Amino acid sequence: MTEDRYGFGVIPKPDEKMRALAAQRWDSLAKPIDGLGRFEEIICRAAAAQGKSEPALTQKALVIMCADNGVVAEGVSQTDASVTRQVAELMGEGRSSVGIMTRDYPLDVFVYDVGIDCTDTLKGVIDRKIRRGTGNIAVEEAMSRQECMAAIQVGIDAAYELKKQGYDIIATGEMGIGNTTTSTALYCALLDLNPELYTGRGAGLTDEGLARKIRVIRQAVERYRGLFIDSDSESDPVHDPDSVHAVDFPECLRQLGGLDIAALSGVFIGGAQCGIPVVIDGLISAVAAYVAECLAPGCKEYMIASHIGREKGMEVLLQKLSLEPVIHGDMALGEGTGAVMLFPLLDMAMNLFSQGTAFDQTPIDQYERYEV
Repeated sequence: MTEDRYGFGVIPKPDEKMRALAAQRWDSLAKPIDGLGRFEEIICRAAAAQGKSEPALTQKALVIMCADNGVVAEGVSQTDASVTRQVAELMGEGRSSVGIMTRDYPLDVFVYDVGIDCTDTLKGVIDRKIRRGTGNIAVEEAMSRQECMAAIQVGIDAAYELKKQGYDIIATGEMGIGNTTTSTALYCALLDLNPELYTGRGAGLTDEGLARKIRVIRQAVERYRGLFIDSDSESDPVHDPDSVHAVDFPECLRQLGGLDIAALSGVFIGGAQCGIPVVIDGLISAVAAYVAECLAPGCKEYMIASHIGREKGMEVLLQKLSLEPVIHGDMALGEGTGAVMLFPLLDMAMNLFSQGTAFDQTPIDQYERYEV
């Protein structure tokens, strides 16, 4: 058990006995040991998370958190903030990319408005708006502490509601113009990384646009760090492991993040609390997953990585979470598209897991596992 520092409760450990039983089931099947590679590991992770030797992955949900970001005013995206509302509306109608990709597939999509800059309620979109977009992180805090925690709670509540409705696994997605800027600023601050090396082009930027985005992220990170540096001291509390800042992850999230990131962090926390595996999508989802692990240690044991994504930073974030993706498709679409593309692959893996021919049903001698 780990310490509950931020009031999210202690995350229960996955059931290792169920993980072991699932692994034994894989080894009993008439196939090479570890023949399905990381897909076998994912099924075992799901078994441990759900506390079942044969996990249920039939009832699938996708949760998409939508919010606007004030930093768009700095010209960090090729589109303006109005696109967030427009795409969210398409999502609610099932006409966005992920809706069309998953048409006729057994998946239920839940789109949340936690911070779209509009006054109307969009058809098919769940209204949990905290505020109409965040502040411009280059010059001001993104949100208040209260707003940040409220957004996290929206995600936690969403996970619990899906658990109550009988869903077995949750994919995460997002929509918010400017959120590759907020997410990059957030993880660069948390991991002390150079924005010049880890800033990607988002939905598409010219070289000039990319250079501007890097400057804005650097400015935001430096503004944040400046809040904790005593001008009369040579010490830097940002990198002092004994400082309050070193463990004050909500402060970093509220200063540099977005309402979508905060709400997705809540989905990962809530999923871990109630024993539902949660699938990471791309960069924004991965940042939210890392923040969730920082806020509620142990959450990562309930996470599944889907794809590596095109955005810089994905590799280091997944390494921090000790997770390996199984899809290497150079994707950068968002909306949870990479996460849901994992589901049909898991369906096939589960078919073999639950219906596969065992060695004792054949004349074939069972393979033995040798430790290397």
